Amino acid sequence: MPHAIRIYETGGPEKMRWEEIQVDEPGPGEVQVRNTAIGLNFIDVYHRNGLYPMQLPTTLGMEGAGVVEKVGPKVKGFKVGDRVAYANPIGAYAEVLNRPVARLVKVPAGIDDRTAASIMLKGMTAWYLCRRTYKVKKGDTILVHAAAGGVGQILCQWSKHLGATVIGTVGSEEKAAIAKKAGCKYVIVTSKEKFVERVKEITKGKGVPVLYDGVGKDTFMDSLDCISPLGMMVSFGNASGAVPPLNLGLLAQKGSLFVTRPTLFTYTAEREELERAAKELFAVVKSRAVKISINQTYALKDAAQAHIDLESRKTTGSTVLLP
Repeated sequence: MPHAIRIYETGGPEKMRWEEIQVDEPGPGEVQVRNTAIGLNFIDVYHRNGLYPMQLPTTLGMEGAGVVEKVGPKVKGFKVGDRVAYANPIGAYAEVLNRPVARLVKVPAGIDDRTAASIMLKGMTAWYLCRRTYKVKKGDTILVHAAAGGVGQILCQWSKHLGATVIGTVGSEEKAAIAKKAGCKYVIVTSKEKFVERVKEITKGKGVPVLYDGVGKDTFMDSLDCISPLGMMVSFGNASGAVPPLNLGLLAQKGSLFVTRPTLFTYTAEREELERAAKELFAVVKSRAVKISINQTYALKDAAQAHIDLESRKTTGSTVLLP
């Protein structure tokens, strides 16, 4: 029987169990996929520790890639042997699983399985951030927190490709080198300098029209002081914890700012948008305008250790779990 990483209660990595599972025949509109690679993401931690509540027990994991082994009734456009990838719903930490074809995309030639598994969530997140939430354009100077992270590296490269000047923040000199390689013209090491002062210096006091923040509690309030009047704060993650309640009056005081808390699942809710996101993402990766750094791999059964390393900021770029 195939195995999966399951949890029966929320908490630390020790709550994750490697166990045999029963996989039913795919139902209407489903295919059965044998995973070849699975992406690791901070949202997996949020599901495990209960920050994002869900029904238990459950199999963790949001993105992966593999090969179609069985096709359920009423499935059109997919067949046995197709290489596919997905970013929703939950359940990716498994050797074999059923997936709704409505949330599945085909992986084109030129994109290997590990890359596909590592970019469905992070890459399409970067897509909506710079192509939909705020359309990054030539001449923009933007700020990306956690620029050496999985989403950060893709977002920085893509924004540079669109003609923007990218300022990135990182926590160490080691990560500064990674952010530079990912297209940041300016890198701020937050353990050594105050990012608000440095951003004001770089932008000659103007601030940035958009700031992308996947860190959350530790950076949010100071980040508001980096944004130019009528600019946008895009808070898309909580790596340091949830952002506390905000007095909306502050947004007026700091320049009539906009704040948004977007999710990939809203931006790709319609099949047409999912296909658009995947098409544009695969195109920039195939062209090498965006290079994917898979810097860590773990056996799927060792997913708990991967979570420990992710939460302790030991990982950079993308991490893939291998069944």
